[in-house]
Amino acid sequence: MLIGIPKEIKNHEYRVGMTPSSVREATAHGHDVIIETNAGAGIGCSNDDYIAAGAKIIDTAAEIFAKAEMIVKVKEPQKVEYEQLREGQLLFTYLHLAPDPDQTTGLITSGVTAIAYETVTDKNGGLPLLAPMSEVAGRMAPQVGAAALQKANGGRGMLLGGVPGVAPAKVVVIGGGVVGTNAARIAAGMGADVIILDKNVKRLTWIDDAFGPRVKTQYATIDDTEALVYDADMVVGAVLIPGAAAPKLIHKNQLSRMKPGSVLVDVAIDQGGCFETSKATTHADPTYIVDDVVHYCVANMPGAVARTSTFALNNATLPFTLALADKGWKKACQDDPHLAAGLNIHKGRVTYEAVASALGYDHMPLDRILA
Repeated sequence: MLIGIPKEIKNHEYRVGMTPSSVREATAHGHDVIIETNAGAGIGCSNDDYIAAGAKIIDTAAEIFAKAEMIVKVKEPQKVEYEQLREGQLLFTYLHLAPDPDQTTGLITSGVTAIAYETVTDKNGGLPLLAPMSEVAGRMAPQVGAAALQKANGGRGMLLGGVPGVAPAKVVVIGGGVVGTNAARIAAGMGADVIILDKNVKRLTWIDDAFGPRVKTQYATIDDTEALVYDADMVVGAVLIPGAAAPKLIHKNQLSRMKPGSVLVDVAIDQGGCFETSKATTHADPTYIVDDVVHYCVANMPGAVARTSTFALNNATLPFTLALADKGWKKACQDDPHLAAGLNIHKGRVTYEAVASALGYDHMPLDRILA
């Protein structure tokens, strides 16, 4: 199979779909790989590194989209990219379609077969291709939130860990999944007063066992969530419904009761955000203020630590990339129901139920596609 890797074009996105070592694995399986020139520069990998791994360097993304049978990316295709996709082509990347009707329409119109990293599952019910970026984003959340708390950035002027004689910041993490536990780990390590909210008692028990007294846990009733948010210096939104739009957990009318200069970090912004006042921002202009509350809503947080993120992502995606290239998408999905769960779009039809429901499309069941 001819695998194409275009350079990412989203604002301040430095990750790349395949590392040189992943390319070498693909070529060892007998596949050809073409990559846009300097696509790996953001992770410190040169054209020569990719050539040594067996790839061919291509000058333009347009040529890659025109030639490749499978496109491997990191972020969702931008308008200029999905307009170049075609029927019979396979796209393997993050999509996050539920809050993005324009991209969904573009993919449907193209006729492409699109498999989304974020809805591929595993035997334990996890999301193995989302998990590494959730780990990165979760660990980044207290860092970026700490910067936003600085007075010059619109925050309360607080040091996250405090100092002797001065209390640390209060950090509330909503959601005890991969993002939430990683956010809590770093916030607690920075000396903050941390509490995690979740509705899964078993998960709260696991968190309590894992962190002990460094991180408090609380069942997420409406009353307790409100009380903790109003008293927080930083709130990290870390709630995910696989493939679907994120639920709105903090509403605009609640902001006025939060501390002036407090910070909301919305890690769920890829799926539309879990705060009503969230809107996607970029690394170039990451924050804005609503009712004296600083919002950090960068939609590609892991892109800021591109080298770590790319290698972590490739560790997870490579087996699936090779399966798709070796077998073709249909046989690979027939053989692996967890990979099949990643199929979101095929020949103009929405094949992932949560996306169809969120955007008002008819849902084409997987068994009919794979029959």
